[in-house]
Amino acid sequence: MPKFNTQRKVQHTDLEMFNLVSDVERYPEFLPMCESLNVRSSEERGNKTLLTADMTVGYKMIRETFTTQVLLDKEERRIDVRYIDGPFRYLENRWIFKPLEDGKSCEVEFYIDYEFKSRMLGMLMGAMFDIAFKRFTEAFEMRADKIYGAAEA
Repeated sequence: MPKFNTQRKVQHTDLEMFNLVSDVERYPEFLPMCESLNVRSSEERGNKTLLTADMTVGYKMIRETFTTQVLLDKEERRIDVRYIDGPFRYLENRWIFKPLEDGKSCEVEFYIDYEFKSRMLGMLMGAMFDIAFKRFTEAFEMRADKIYGAAEA
């Protein structure tokens, strides 16, 4: 039952980071192990957007696709991911973006908890998933620097 939780200060606003993480279709361009991401549906629910998406991840010869519902809450600067189908017994994921007083940076909280259905798949991919998830926030920060410009030293 791997779990990973990190909080990281980044030199981009909470809105910039929310928008970046919300742009799920771009994940294959920069996210470790993400080979493809297809949004099946997008539904507006008041001030929130609910996406249903398939993500294919791979490592060496192994490829797995899983389906999630992604709730984008722009007002709260929060993204909640609910697992629907695929190789996991469960998967829970959330992002929270908190503005900092300077108005130019924010704290990004990333949380993920998951377990593979198959013990064999867990042994094959588990260690790589652990490494990839630990690099997620860093990958998003590097992407933000590329899109929005790196902060001045």
